This record gives sequence, C-alpha cells and structure tokens, in this order.
Amino acid sequence: MTPERPDPDAPVAPTATYRLQLQPEFPFGAAEAAVPHLATLGVSHLHLSPVLEAVPGSSHGYDVVDHARVRDELGGEAGLRALSRTAREHGLGLVVDIVPNHMAMAPRHNRALWDVLRDGPGSPRARWFDIDWDAQDGRVLLPVLGGPLGTVADALVVDGDVLRLHDQAFPLRPGTEHLPLPRLLDAQWYRLAWWRLARTELNYRRFFSISELIGVRVEDPEVFAETHAKILQLLDEGVVDGLRIDHPDGLADPDAYLRRLHDATGGRWTVVEKILADGEPLPAAWPVAGTTGYDALRHVDGLLTDPAGAGELLGRYRRFAAPPPDRGGDWGATVRRAAYKVVLHELAAEVDRLTREADRLCRSSPDPALRDRAPWALRTALRELLVRLEVYRPYTSQDASSVVTEEAAAEARRAFTVPEEAGAVDLVRDLVVGRAGEGPEYDAFRARFAQTSSALRAKSVEDTAFYRYVPLLSATEVGGAPGAPAVAPDVFHAYCARVQRDWPATGTVLSTHDTKRSADVRAAISVLTQVPARWADLLAEVTAATAAEGVGAPDPQVAWAAWQTAVGLGPADGGRLLDTLLKHVREAGLSTTWTEQDPVYEDAVAAFLKAGPCGAPGRRVAEFRSSLEPHVRANVLGAALVHLTMPGVPDLYQGTEYEYRALVDPDNRRPAAFPPKDPGALSVEKAALTGASLRLRGRRPDLFGEGASYTPLPARGPGAAHCVAFARSGGVVTAVTRLSLRLAEAGGWRDTVLPLPAGRWTDLLSPGREFTGDTPVGSLFGPLPVVLLERTGDAPRTDGGRTAADN
Repeated sequence: MTPERPDPDAPVAPTATYRLQLQPEFPFGAAEAAVPHLATLGVSHLHLSPVLEAVPGSSHGYDVVDHARVRDELGGEAGLRALSRTAREHGLGLVVDIVPNHMAMAPRHNRALWDVLRDGPGSPRARWFDIDWDAQDGRVLLPVLGGPLGTVADALVVDGDVLRLHDQAFPLRPGTEHLPLPRLLDAQWYRLAWWRLARTELNYRRFFSISELIGVRVEDPEVFAETHAKILQLLDEGVVDGLRIDHPDGLADPDAYLRRLHDATGGRWTVVEKILADGEPLPAAWPVAGTTGYDALRHVDGLLTDPAGAGELLGRYRRFAAPPPDRGGDWGATVRRAAYKVVLHELAAEVDRLTREADRLCRSSPDPALRDRAPWALRTALRELLVRLEVYRPYTSQDASSVVTEEAAAEARRAFTVPEEAGAVDLVRDLVVGRAGEGPEYDAFRARFAQTSSALRAKSVEDTAFYRYVPLLSATEVGGAPGAPAVAPDVFHAYCARVQRDWPATGTVLSTHDTKRSADVRAAISVLTQVPARWADLLAEVTAATAAEGVGAPDPQVAWAAWQTAVGLGPADGGRLLDTLLKHVREAGLSTTWTEQDPVYEDAVAAFLKAGPCGAPGRRVAEFRSSLEPHVRANVLGAALVHLTMPGVPDLYQGTEYEYRALVDPDNRRPAAFPPKDPGALSVEKAALTGASLRLRGRRPDLFGEGASYTPLPARGPGAAHCVAFARSGGVVTAVTRLSLRLAEAGGWRDTVLPLPAGRWTDLLSPGREFTGDTPVGSLFGPLPVVLLERTGDAPRTDGGRTAADN
C-alpha cells in the first residue's frame, strides 16, 4: 500500500524543512522514530540526505552506485515508504536530496560502470559516463593502485572473468581471462594506474578533484530517464514531495537539466545547491524555487558581524601571523594564488582535456582566424581566464561575456610576452562566449569550460583559500565572502526584499552537512569582532604560556585558527579539535597536504593542540569564552530567529533546534539525538524559540509564503543600530539584538524605541507580554535578546507599550 497522492490544492512549498543525515547508523527506522518530535517542533517536511543505493558503509550517500534502488543499508524501499507513511500520519511530507552529477567509481558495486569497463565504448551504458575515449589510447584510467604497477602487480589475481586486487574487483574483457598478466592488462578497456597519476592523466570527468566519483551525462535524455526513474516514481506515488539538487554546476547544461526535471516532476518544489557569489543573481530562467540557502547564511552571519571590529581583527591577525598577501594576508590575492595552485595541479587533467578540445576546434575550423595556434598558448589562455572568474560558471541562459569578462581577458593577456601569442586569450574567450563558431562541438567545449570553472572555483575558494585566509573563521563558510564579512542592516533588508519578490519559496539555511562550522560555533566566533583588542591580548598570553611549556605552534596562522576554533567550540573532546585542525592544514596545503603529508609538521600540530587549546592555556580561553556568553547567546538566538522568520523556507539541520556545536565533516555528520542529553539553558531557550517560530509558520503560512510582504522596522534612539527588526505581512514582527557587547559598552538601550505597526502585539516567546505603538526597546528585550510578536488585535493602547507584566 502506497501513501496517498498529494492533494493538488496543497501548498507547493513547505513551510519549513528539517534535514536528517541518513547513514547506516541512522537509517529510515531511526528517522521514523524521530517523526513525533519533529512534527511537534512544527516543520512541514523532513529533508532526507540521498536515499539511493550508495557505496556500502557510506556516511553521506553522495556516492551513488544504483539509481534504481533505495539503499538497503537504510532499510530499502520498504523502509522509505514506512517512513513516508508515518510522516504523513503526523502531517509531514518528505524532501529528498538527489545527486545527478556523479556516481561512485566503484566497479564492484556500480553495475553500470562494470558493464562499461568490461565492454568499452560499445557498452549500452557507455553514454552514461563522461569519459574521454580519445585519450589514454581509448582506455579508462583507473587510479586505484597504491604504487606504480610494477610494485603491486603480484597482488593482482585473475578469478574467472574478474581481476581482483585485495578487496577491489574489475571485470575482464571477454576472451582475455587466459592471457598472461602483462597482455591481459593491456587488453582491457581500462588501465589500472598508480593513484598519483590521476592529477595529470585522468580521462573521465569527476566531482571536483575526487577521482572516486565519476561524472554522469544526464544531459543525454536516455541517461536522464534511467537515472531518475526511481525518484520520479517515488514522487508520482506520493512517497516524496520535493527535491534538493546536489551540485547542478557540475552538469553540462544546468538550464536544460532543470527544465527537463521540472517537466518530469510536474513542477514539484525543488531547490538547487547553487553557491552564489556576493551580488550574483540566481539565473531567472531556472524553473526552481531557489537555492538551498547559502546566500541567506552569508547575510545572516554578516548581520551579526561588527564591520569596524572585523577590520581591526584583520589588522591584528596580520601583525600576529604575518602571512604573505597571497598566502593568507589578503583575500583577493589568496584566492588568486589558490586558483593557480588548483588549475596547475589538482585539475591539470581537466585543463589538458579543454586544451585538446580547443586545439581540435581551431585545427578544424574553416575560419583562418582560429588556425595556427600553439597548444601551449591555448592552455595558458585557458588557465589565465579560468583563474580570473569570480563566480562558479557561465550558463546557457546568460551572456557568458558577463562572466568571462573583457577585464579578465586584459589581465590574462599579460601572461604572454609576444602580443601576437596573447591573441590566444581572445580566441579562447570567443570560443567560451559563443562568438567563434556554432554547432555541437562548440557547445560541448563551452559546457566543458563551465564544468571545469565550477570545479576550480569550489576547490580554490572553499577548499583552499578558506583554510589559508583565517582572520575570522566564522566568515570562511560555504557561500561566504571573507574579504567583506559584515553585512549592514540596510543591505540585509534589501536582500530580504529581493528574496521575497523574486524567490519567495527559496531555501534558507544556517547549518548543513557541508558547513565548516555550525551556526552556533560561528555565532561565538563572530563575537570576536566586538573585542578584537581583548582577543589579541589573550592570544599573546596563551601563545607565551604554550611556548613556556616547550611546545609552540608550528606556525602562527595555525595557532590563530586553532584558538578561534576553541573559542567557537568551547570545551570539547581534544580528538575533535585535532581531526578538524589536521583537515584544516591539509586543505590549506601550505605545509602539508592530503597527498603529500608531512608527518613532522602534523605531529607538531598535534603537540601544540595538546599543550595549548587542550592544555592549561586552553582553560584561559574557556574562561574568556565564558565571559562572552551573554553575547554569544544574543548571536545564537538572533541568528536562529532571523533565519526562521525571514523570506524563504527555512531548513534546519538535525539537532540545531538546540544549541549545536559542530565542526567540519565528518564531525557534523554524527547521528543526531532526539532530544539531546542534558540540554543546557541556551538549548532550552533556542528550542522554545524554534518551536514557537515554526508553529507560527505552520499556523499562519500566509504571513510567510509567496504572497507575503517584508517590511524593515527601523528603531529610533541612541541604540537604534543595535536593533534589527522587520514585519512580515503586517502580522508578525521579529526584532533581535545586534552587536550586544558594543551596545553594552555604549551604555545600553537607554531611550531607544521601536515603533510597532498599528495594532496589539503579543510576545510568542514570553507569554503574557503585549506591546503597542512606540515601544521602549529595553522593555521589548526584557527576558531575551530577541522577540517574536504576533498581531492579535487592533485595539489602540495608550500605556506607552507597557507589558501585561507591568500592570
């Protein structure tokens, strides 16, 4: 028996979603057990991480191996349907994360890939995968060996029609199983290779630079149909209601894919994991509800960041760590150097493929202007243009010249000594923007350039520069703008107005499975922008104390990042800090990397952590954080309330209705507890705030949905800049305290007032309090640093906004 089909008259968009990170330790059954709690909380939909068959043991599910099956380790399709039934019995729907861009490069589990490796380009599944059969002598490079072939050949075993290497298995081309090993290896449609060759020799598209994930060609209608059939069935039968699309920027043509998906789903609510640069709009042509919400995260975090203090903190960081401008001292220079690193190393194979395709177009073009270009010049032009893109990629629905700009081209030409050779830049730019030719081969080149661009942006910014430029770790977040971390209230209000006008059903988030620090960790770190001098003094103190123990930090940038992490996380297991800091220094790639680890350096990092943040000096930092707790509280509650009442559909990550302190994955993917053990006072307050906000959204969807309005409410008086308030559709008012420590230093609210819209307003967070008219902000923020008001009557009041408790 399947769940009932959704009511066609039901709202298209959820009122709020709740993300559950499914894994073998938290399967469908565990999610089902959490349904009563989540229904009481007030969300309308559960948001599930990928549910299709993945590599056994996967803790995330993005390494799909079979699109036709719901994952057995989670409980299979029966478990998913049972979860859906239970959710609907409690008034909840399901939103599911899907992964169209890639599959796991795991032949033993990925049967479609197995067929291709066995039968080569003649396989019916060969069209599934983005493989360059013209490279590597028509064989797929498999970078799976722990060393050069000669050092591991003795471990290769022929077992019937299968080639085995320890726990790995590869299909043998029919008729080759009896050949001697050297000839057998040469006769396959793949080449087993040392993993280090992937950087330069790989001939299949992958997810960023992760060779274990192979690109899927969903631009092919047949591939789309086969890889989406199960998800579409689940949508059609009412098991699932909406979709989150993972990494659409990796696709050849996101515009066309999203149109096809929209038609196939009948226009179900869909959001895309699109990282928007500061000021970059979501393509208007995309038939989606909006993004998954990292743009909202940047604006909420920035609203609670002190601009002057952030600037002072940057200056003190530069004095303390003295990083060169392009290695963490200046944001723009750091991004540019990181981009060169990635384009020359991690993505060298992708750039080489682009170069071959550009060279082929030039050689075959009937236009003499494209002829006679050296491959090295084309490669240089491609690199120089790629590193200068300031957004992820161009799209077919937009003018690519607005992304690959003339300014970027002018800078790129400076890489050439001979002006005539610099003409390769203009030629490549013309190819990218569509001025140098039309036809399938030109379209394919433009798509390949865009796919490479998106991988480069992600790897160079999020996975490299964010770990090198560390003056304020709360700003180095997915979708963030570390070079300009603060967002003024008027900028925030303008952003919210645009969201309500253009994408009112978009997703919004503060914490996800991909955030490098949870919202509550970032909330604590951002308080440092209000005390930059005290922070610098404390850092000098604990640095000296750690050095006195005979253990100094391996370099000052790492020390700065480690101590900020300790402030954000608070007292915690030292193992969590060590895992996070080791990931930090490897991603930064300045002294050690994932592929060229320096054991001496990493041992020094571990020793520093033990003696410093996890030792006696760490207790001094814990005391410092404790002194800031009222202001951390203001940030935590302020961010949560703004997120839950601003335009868009809020998505809560598992456990974040309570105080939730988590670091980068895998720390943030630990199974959730419902409810947590021994919640503290802040957790109790945050849970009450979250529940009140979500239940209000569910009870009054008209105040927040597509037909709603957003109106800034400016305060008046000496503390006006510290009160951020807005009304939703004339029926709800949100007000939060901004930069509470600076406010206290300035003398508090004094006679600051917030003029409320006409009517009587009831406090939903502290029952029994009512307000009207010009309300003293000090009274408004009595019990909490935030307030959520609902209009409950129109009767005029003349008592100056006194609360019921005042009578």
